[in-house]
Amino acid sequence: MKPVAIFRHSPTEGPGYFAIFLERHGIPWRLIAIDEGAAVPPTADDYSGLCFMGGPMSVNDPLPWIEPVCSLIRNAAEKNLPVIGHCLGGQLMSKALGGCITRNPVKEIGWGDALGEDNPVARHWLGTFAGQRGTVFQWHGETFSIPTGATRLFANGHCANQMFALGPHLAMQCHVEMTPEMIAKWCEQWADEAAAVADQPSVQTPAAMEQQVAERLPVMRQLSEQLYSVWIKGLAR
Repeated sequence: MKPVAIFRHSPTEGPGYFAIFLERHGIPWRLIAIDEGAAVPPTADDYSGLCFMGGPMSVNDPLPWIEPVCSLIRNAAEKNLPVIGHCLGGQLMSKALGGCITRNPVKEIGWGDALGEDNPVARHWLGTFAGQRGTVFQWHGETFSIPTGATRLFANGHCANQMFALGPHLAMQCHVEMTPEMIAKWCEQWADEAAAVADQPSVQTPAAMEQQVAERLPVMRQLSEQLYSVWIKGLAR
């Protein structure tokens, strides 16, 4: 089986639980460290699927790798190779597939809830989470639009477009890949960002985020398992 390509755009925003999940299911993966200057492959031919992680940059920034990444996503979509995106990764998917990325009305930082849609596509991807509230972790200030032909899967009052699916592809604004170590590192690294918008109801303090890990991470892990289990079914084998 060809590996899943995992694109990392920032040193502390690695694959987290997504890589653990792949390994538990015997699926090989290969890290492509964009943050270290790795080249974007011209096609998806060497991979069974593509995964794009988060990052503090905007897809609207004039960075040299953004258009090659968008071209690669379109190439995978043409071949029906599954693509999955987390936060920035989801925004890259939206842009590549005809959507746009704009500033969200508020920043979302920390633990929160999102409501699953209840339609045939949502039921396929979300299982028992369709029509129900799910726990998610957030750290973003921008949001994506839903590309033509895609279906929204999750929403909340702070950010309407939390997740969409298009065929075998899954794009998320939220971070379901988090591990305790990642949460601790982000709380340390970006504490000033959270403090600057601490008056917003969509933002938690780093202390609150870390205090709720034991309670909320296992709940979110159930959602991660559901989403990733559906996504890997489409991998080229």
